[in-house]
Amino acid sequence: MTELMDWLSSLFIFAIGLTALATILLFIVDRSQTKDAIRRNYPVIGRLRHIFTELGEFFRQYFFAMDREEMPFNRAQREWVYDASAGKSTNVAFGSTRSLEPVGTPIFVNCPWPTLEEDAVESAALRIGEGAARQPYDAPSIFNISGMSYGSISVPAVRALSKGAANAGCWMNTGEGGLSPYHLEGSCDIVFQIGTAKYGVRESDGNLNDDKLREIAAHEQVRMFEIKLSQGAKPGKGGILPAAKVNQEIAKIRGIEPHTASISPNRHTDIGNIDELLDQIQHIREVTGKPVGFKTVIGAYGWLEELFAEINERGITSAPDFITVDGGDGGTGAAPLPLIDNVGLTLREALPMLVDLRDKHGLKDRIRVVASGKLVTPSEVAWAICAGADFVTSARGFMFALGCIQAMKCNKNTCPTGITTHDPGLQRGLDPADKAVRVASFVKQVRKEVGVIAHSVGVRSPRQMKRFHVRMVCADGRSRPLDELYPPNGN
Repeated sequence: MTELMDWLSSLFIFAIGLTALATILLFIVDRSQTKDAIRRNYPVIGRLRHIFTELGEFFRQYFFAMDREEMPFNRAQREWVYDASAGKSTNVAFGSTRSLEPVGTPIFVNCPWPTLEEDAVESAALRIGEGAARQPYDAPSIFNISGMSYGSISVPAVRALSKGAANAGCWMNTGEGGLSPYHLEGSCDIVFQIGTAKYGVRESDGNLNDDKLREIAAHEQVRMFEIKLSQGAKPGKGGILPAAKVNQEIAKIRGIEPHTASISPNRHTDIGNIDELLDQIQHIREVTGKPVGFKTVIGAYGWLEELFAEINERGITSAPDFITVDGGDGGTGAAPLPLIDNVGLTLREALPMLVDLRDKHGLKDRIRVVASGKLVTPSEVAWAICAGADFVTSARGFMFALGCIQAMKCNKNTCPTGITTHDPGLQRGLDPADKAVRVASFVKQVRKEVGVIAHSVGVRSPRQMKRFHVRMVCADGRSRPLDELYPPNGN
């Protein structure tokens, strides 16, 4: 016992001496360096500022922020997704923690005679590409997985999403990173996204390769092709994948050099006007035989008038089979702060605008509208359907279903949940089999509770909801019907 106490005493003295030596060395380093004024003026202790700055992000989330305070998603939204994906009850008690007074808050107008359960019906599959594509797609789900590239997310994440999508009967968008074997593993419906760098279907010089297009289209699971003109968090800027995340496999799938940053052009080099866009849509549809649409963020909108007018001039078969409208409040793995904060209209403004312009030109039955951008809970999805969307997609909602804790480390290859990292040690925490169940449960619960809202407003199915079924809180504190703020058909 005496020997043990002596050994512990010696170890303690050694630790104190080592700590003192380390402190002296850090003092000298901090005093002599010139890059950080705080550390230079306050050696050693000044380092605590950086530590507290890093930890503050996490402490705010767990201890200080109220349920509805955080951005981009608050605790109440995340907890709803966590419970829905885990198959737990999403019912709450006592009363809502959400204030109904902020401008833009949607309030659904309940009917005095809501729809009975026995009268309710599921939303039927909706055909995309009728009369234009050789193989139109009967899309079964109103709620689907938005684009998340293999590269920006990990192998186990892609596997879980693919298997979960198949279980739920929804589509999965590949994102601009190309088609990986992991997308195909679950046998789900796939939308292949063609980004500005044309990863997966490109020549070495970045131009489109028709043979590779045919190869992708040969997969029966690939149901549609989406040309990405822009995305919500970075309109006017191409995709950004840091070199640390571009391994050999990702580089091969994309058709680029490994271990170099994957930076997409700001736009398609071969699409610089409306004619070139319509020509490219027609070309890809002819080569693949499948529906083709495009994804865009709306800022300037005069070009949409010109687009729809040109479609009618050429004939409606020249139209895109669908348009995905992304809000300026959309998400991404990496983007410049000014673009995330201040470029592009929010979906709340852009979606009704696009729908009205489409309908004004008589293209409602020809062009399907897909809404994307910060839609993760049933009320947000229901609002989009009321505004005129045919389908809704989400990316970050599915990240929460996979276990995302909003650590905001997507671009650093250090994601603690294994979703956006290629570190095998961190990926180990994400079990694809378990997370696939959560993904499917999330989809099914969203669809179920959108149905609950639909029945509350007195219709049998979600797509029967119209703008007059929801009111929006305005600046004077009063709510107004959405069809008064945005009269249908642009009238």
